[in-house]
Amino acid sequence: MKTLLSSLLFLVSASLGASEIPADSCNHQLYYTTPAAIWEETLPLGNGRLGMMPDGGVSREHIVLNEISLWSGMEADYSNPDASRSLPAIRQLLFEGKNLEAQELMYSSFVPKKQETDGRYGAYQTLGDLNIDFSYQSQSKISDSQIQNYRRWLSLRDAVAYTTFTQDGVTYHREYFVSRNRDVMVVHLTASRLGVLNFSARLSRAERATVTADGRTLLLTGTLDSGKPGQDGMKYRAAMRLVSRDGKQTTTPEEGICLSGGQEAWLILSATTSYTAEGTTFPGTRYVEVCDSLLDAVARPDSRFSALSSQLSALGPQQKESHRALYDRVSLALPATADDALPTNERILRFTQQESPALGALYYNYGRYLLISSTRPGSLPPNLQGLWANGVWTPWNGDYHTNINIQMNHWPLEQAGLSELYQPLTTLIERLLPSGRESARTFYGDSAQGWVLHMMTNVWNYTAPGEHPSWGATNTGGAWLCAHLWEHYLYSQDKEYLRRIYPILKGAAQFFSSTTVQEPKHGWLVTAPTSSPENSFYLPGDSLTPVSICMGPTMDVQLLTELYTNVIAAARLLDCDADYAARLQADLKKFPPMQISKEGYLQEWLEDYREVDVHHRHVSHLYGLHPGNLISPDRTPELAEACRVTLNRRGDEATGWSRAWKMNFWARLGDGNRAWKLFKSLLHPAVDPKTGHHGSGTFPNLFCSHPPFQLDGNFGGAAGIGEMLLQSHEGFINLLPALPDSWSSGSFRGMRVRGGASVDLDWTDGRAVKAVITALVPGRFVLKMPAGVSRAEVKAGGEVHEYTAKNFPVELLQGKACEVLFY
Repeated sequence: MKTLLSSLLFLVSASLGASEIPADSCNHQLYYTTPAAIWEETLPLGNGRLGMMPDGGVSREHIVLNEISLWSGMEADYSNPDASRSLPAIRQLLFEGKNLEAQELMYSSFVPKKQETDGRYGAYQTLGDLNIDFSYQSQSKISDSQIQNYRRWLSLRDAVAYTTFTQDGVTYHREYFVSRNRDVMVVHLTASRLGVLNFSARLSRAERATVTADGRTLLLTGTLDSGKPGQDGMKYRAAMRLVSRDGKQTTTPEEGICLSGGQEAWLILSATTSYTAEGTTFPGTRYVEVCDSLLDAVARPDSRFSALSSQLSALGPQQKESHRALYDRVSLALPATADDALPTNERILRFTQQESPALGALYYNYGRYLLISSTRPGSLPPNLQGLWANGVWTPWNGDYHTNINIQMNHWPLEQAGLSELYQPLTTLIERLLPSGRESARTFYGDSAQGWVLHMMTNVWNYTAPGEHPSWGATNTGGAWLCAHLWEHYLYSQDKEYLRRIYPILKGAAQFFSSTTVQEPKHGWLVTAPTSSPENSFYLPGDSLTPVSICMGPTMDVQLLTELYTNVIAAARLLDCDADYAARLQADLKKFPPMQISKEGYLQEWLEDYREVDVHHRHVSHLYGLHPGNLISPDRTPELAEACRVTLNRRGDEATGWSRAWKMNFWARLGDGNRAWKLFKSLLHPAVDPKTGHHGSGTFPNLFCSHPPFQLDGNFGGAAGIGEMLLQSHEGFINLLPALPDSWSSGSFRGMRVRGGASVDLDWTDGRAVKAVITALVPGRFVLKMPAGVSRAEVKAGGEVHEYTAKNFPVELLQGKACEVLFY
């Protein structure tokens, strides 16, 4: 029915006006009319641990398989005793304005005992490939002209992908999903005629893999490189079994699992690794037993089809139900156009030529879908690739960059009602604490307290600096992650959770309160040495030598201000550590102010250095605008204007994720049209249709391109759409704070706000019409009067109250709601 409906929409779209097309009918799916030509056209599926990406090939279906914990490398010691010994000299050089000399000293001493290609650090790797080779009635090579009605699509609402086509009068249908309930990967294949389904399914991997057969089970096993000679790395196991209604099947290591003369079949795959970590459910040494038990629970090898039929048929409905329990919490509808019914790749191309407001709804839905699919409680957070990687060595090791990327992966999570998906990030941070304490002492001396995380980490609890101080010296990764822990408390209002995370927040603050120093010019309390993430500047009188090492860059000041403020607030809420909170309060008064340059932009460094690249992708010194809460047009108008100047100076063009961040900046500044312009830039086709060259923007499957593919841009873009519609970071609910002209009417349901409430909203002609506020916890919620209206009528508990003030409160018990009408 979905296929028929979408086909009808496509056929009639040219003759329909925007108002005639249901606004939400096309924004819960990706669809295409040809097989994927590149990996970035394939369709991502996942259950938060396992992932697969089918390409919909006719003669050969290529499916990339993933398991989120499959990492090479090992836990290792990267201590460098020279680091802390050199620290006084590095700081003295910085005090004297000799940043270049300080940087050179850091390169020789303040680095981990690690090479850039150190195998111990490891990389996230693909699990392997499933290739299904089909044979059809026609023995000759199948040409495009022999294939009719080809279509492949991904249902975001169901987390199921499909391929269907007709060849020689036979309709073939494939269904793919990764079950959240049963924790297995499923490929369901059917043909409309008896005896014409013929294929061989093989498992393979580029390296470190052995394929064997155990009865009717095909196995892919191996051991990854630990990076240390003589020591095994992580082990893995994938097992695949075929269940067919009819036909003849054989299983051999060489030919894989083969079916001839069938009509309906299921390929069921399970996969596990030997990884284990506190706070996760990975099986560790029991990985073989668990892999086999997951497969047996769905398709026992000794069972007849008749015994498995009802269980297999229930897999799809069970998967849809469990996925929708998360996905259906929030919905968004934006104005429709005829282009909404185009195939997704064509829709992206058309967007470069004309408006398509509802593409924002599709992108927002896709971001929520990717979050649900790439993490789950008991698993790991999404990495640079999310869950999906198609190679043994992923770009930037597929790790967790903590100078924006892992944070951006979580930006849309709370507002989208996916609060429980924070658990993997919380437990990852908890596992970093022992290593972070050791790194603090090793690199910053015995007087350093608490814990530290620099700009990257992995599943092996890496917390040391990066091997190149120009980018690896940033030491506020832990402080930024603490902001996310605090955000989860703000949304959930869970006091027990606050008690759990308080020692983490305090430990991060202790590191900085014990290592910050007073710079000599103003006596300000600053971090030193450090850097503004990945950016560099020229020292006065030198326009040839890029320098990154500095003291107290603006982003560090903003992060520490936020961290200290949150620790003080948490200590007050938990009635503890009054003396330490008072010390932090005193330190806050010694931090440098945010400075505006003579040219009107917000300074990135203590001194107004000239940037090496004025258009640099990182805009770290605007952290206080977003995702922080130190700059706002209402409270700090001069700083907000400096942010505008900064953004205009930097320009809109950048890497994919940087464009997404700039969307959020402009949304916080209340400029919806500029945020929408950045969204258009983010959606620029990443693949040149003439040359095939990959640039920044968006791939045909809506993956964000840095280039190469990085999933953080998808999450950042989804968060930006949410920020345009609803904000709550300033202590009140701000409806439609940055609405672009093209979103003149629309609605959303279920979006969450800080303080613990859910918001529904309808708007028409650019003005809010009706909102429903539902308390998830009891509380007092303050609403800001939306733009374009002057009066609000609040209906709650049988009473009606009228307000005309700029801000007005509503008090609700848990589970209770109020309706707000705007005039």
